[in-house]
Amino acid sequence: MKTFNLTRKNMADLLLSLNGTTYRTPLMVLQDAWNISHNDEKSVESFISSDMPPIVQKIIKPTKREIGFSLNEIVSLGNQIEFTNFPQSTVQNWVKRDVKELIGSPQFGKKYTIEQAAMLFIVEDLKATLDFESIRKVLTLVFNNIEDRTDDIVNPTDLYAAYSSVFDKIHHRSLPTMKGSATGSVNELIDQFIKEECKRLFPSFEGVKEENLNIVLNVLIVSVFTVQSAFYQAATKKYVKAALTLQGIN
Repeated sequence: MKTFNLTRKNMADLLLSLNGTTYRTPLMVLQDAWNISHNDEKSVESFISSDMPPIVQKIIKPTKREIGFSLNEIVSLGNQIEFTNFPQSTVQNWVKRDVKELIGSPQFGKKYTIEQAAMLFIVEDLKATLDFESIRKVLTLVFNNIEDRTDDIVNPTDLYAAYSSVFDKIHHRSLPTMKGSATGSVNELIDQFIKEECKRLFPSFEGVKEENLNIVLNVLIVSVFTVQSAFYQAATKKYVKAALTLQGIN
């Protein structure tokens, strides 16, 4: 039975649909993600018969209430994201100690908001290359009072969506910047592409003051590079496992 696997952009689109930022419903986002990842021509039957985890089943049910997630549900949701390792015990340590001041306390009883879930996904990405002290310093640049999302330079969900869209263009689409170029190494071209794509996102950040745009730009670039690092780490582990398996080594 086929299972779910979401890109970061898929997850970002899902979070945006849950908080009502887009016209698309969570079901529409998940259906599209399924069709693309499984090369399925709008097969509702295939989508419905897939091995959907409980958190996905919960999300696709229409509701008029504000969505809240338990920590277990955030972990389950995070583990649907490609090359992501989201252990329950690790996330518990994050909210209790490592990034407690960034995440804040649950806002809906014992449940966390969509923005808090996005923040945890961002932390998961950043930890590929940064220690927790650096993560706190970087994210504090764009987020202020955790209990009040209105004073953020950029909303956590919007930040996650922004750098996820840039990463998606690198790894899931063609790169026009790199085609037919006779100068510059691949790394230099990717570096240039990331910077240019991050700058293109500026118009989508409504209300951000001009003096804060460079802060947002640098945080976006850092985030894209750390996700790239996570991708390379996951790819390395895959090929190490393949090499050892061929030799009969567990």
